Amino acid sequence: MNAMPKPRDLTPSLAETVVDDFIRDGAHRFGETLDPAACADLLAQIRATREFGAALFLTEEAFDADPHYTGVNPKPGRNLLERFEAQLDFVEHAPQIVEAVTALLGPDYEVLNKKVVCGVPAGAVPNWLKARIAGNPVNNLGAYVRPQYRDVTYFYGIDFHQDLIDYKDREADFLTLYVYLHPVSRADAPLYLLEGSHRLGGAVFPHNLTRIGDRDWLYRNAEHGEVVARQTVLTGETGFAAIWHACTLHGTQPDAADHERISLRYLIARRHAGRTGIDEVNATLQGPLSLTATRADLAADGSAAIKSNTVLKA
Repeated sequence: MNAMPKPRDLTPSLAETVVDDFIRDGAHRFGETLDPAACADLLAQIRATREFGAALFLTEEAFDADPHYTGVNPKPGRNLLERFEAQLDFVEHAPQIVEAVTALLGPDYEVLNKKVVCGVPAGAVPNWLKARIAGNPVNNLGAYVRPQYRDVTYFYGIDFHQDLIDYKDREADFLTLYVYLHPVSRADAPLYLLEGSHRLGGAVFPHNLTRIGDRDWLYRNAEHGEVVARQTVLTGETGFAAIWHACTLHGTQPDAADHERISLRYLIARRHAGRTGIDEVNATLQGPLSLTATRADLAADGSAAIKSNTVLKA
């Protein structure tokens, strides 16, 4: 008698799941957290470098004496993560991260940028600064932070945007990896992500969004059409990790907790010459993969030129 054939394994691989998730949602959340002990150790060392409170900021008089709105983000030689390169293996060599990124970008992907991102709690932001930035679509606080602390990116909420915003004329051939170094609840400025918003391709910031339900938004991108995008809030435990497409809309409300939210953000791009999972994803998009202009919210000096913030309604 012939032996019965073994049942076929119908469970998709992580690589297949990630590509499918990117096609459908423009994002993938990892079910397995990164090493919590390694996260806690790195977090302790980051917090030991400074007090994440009011002492971060210039006085109003000092800022007004010499205002600078550009060149205030981390950069090579002024990036806190450069001190901790030897401790980032728990992220960069985590099997699930490597498999997922390889599926999308090929085996020889490169890190375009990595940095510490801090959601600044309301109690740490000086009152004079809150008054100035109220209603701004992008509250990147780097301009107001003392120069010695500009090796971290500090936010007090940021409206729904694409990470393509920082890359004029570049194709959406990269993804974002985000890692929470401690538990993040609804009060800790979690990321709000609009699933399916990537389908309309690149669009100039700020974006045309209309709330149509408890979790849904109608998103329009001019002649490229419209889509109903489902809002999901990325809360999670220590080591929570997610990746998303360069055209996926996401943002965050101001930190309502009594402590800072500290996370890692990577931008990772492909170098592979052949076809990869990102090509499968991009082939499904209705809009452009690159933009000659990415934002219309800034004055010539880099300061905010409009007052509008959709994510505050989320």
